[in-house]
Amino acid sequence: MIFKNQYYYFVAGLPDFAFDSMKLPFTTEEYRGMLNEVLKPEDRKLVNKYFLKYDNDNLLSLLKDKNAILNLMGKLSREEIEDIVSKAKEDLPLKDSKIPPYFEDYIKRWLGEENPHAGGHLWEDMLTSLYMDYGREVKNSLMSGWFEFNLNIGNVFSAIYARKYGLDTAKYIVGSNKTARIIRENAHARDFGISQELEYYDTLLRISEEPDIYDRERKIDKFRWDWLEENTAFDYFNIEYIFAYLCKLQILERWVNLNAEEGERVFRELINNLKNETKLPEDF
Repeated sequence: MIFKNQYYYFVAGLPDFAFDSMKLPFTTEEYRGMLNEVLKPEDRKLVNKYFLKYDNDNLLSLLKDKNAILNLMGKLSREEIEDIVSKAKEDLPLKDSKIPPYFEDYIKRWLGEENPHAGGHLWEDMLTSLYMDYGREVKNSLMSGWFEFNLNIGNVFSAIYARKYGLDTAKYIVGSNKTARIIRENAHARDFGISQELEYYDTLLRISEEPDIYDRERKIDKFRWDWLEENTAFDYFNIEYIFAYLCKLQILERWVNLNAEEGERVFRELINNLKNETKLPEDF
């Protein structure tokens, strides 16, 4: 039996909030600072793996522009990322445990000028795919499940909208988990072959039919929130509770920072960018 670290005093002092709360108890960045102080080393490493998404953004930014401004939420410094790129250029081994193994693979693909559209993947898609597959292997069932869950959500919506607008479905699927493979292999099937495999496929299908972009995004995040609640129903003072609190805090932070008008503008901007890249119909 594996005994998990318990954080009684820390968790007991965390303020409660709900999906519809209008105010943040503190920012994600502030919460991360708290975690760095209270978590045991093994739990801190787990959380740092989740925050690699910010290092992903910084890596891609520096590969595009060496003078790019970096996201301070990233764990790796500018110098560390530059050193990683330099070693990859010289084909030297990366021995730092802080560096995820997929960084080397990704950098070498970039330096080799591999076609970013090969298989339909943009460079961002490729990095996301590597990151999601890495996250699914994390040795914590809740965290790996969260990666799997979000990978599936993204792929199901990509498949639905690709089909709706006559795009090549397989090209927009990322990751290599079972659901991703099934969708690629059954791109022309009515349900992409996953309605029996994925218990929440019908829920995602209903959400995808929501005509209002803002409301659709709200429903997706509420679905994520409910998943976290359900999967931590019996977790109280452990790393699972703390991680779920982090994910819910990020969801709340997103919506507190966006009112309905601003949210609509942002999502319309995202869709317009997507149109420019893929030439989607004007009514999307």
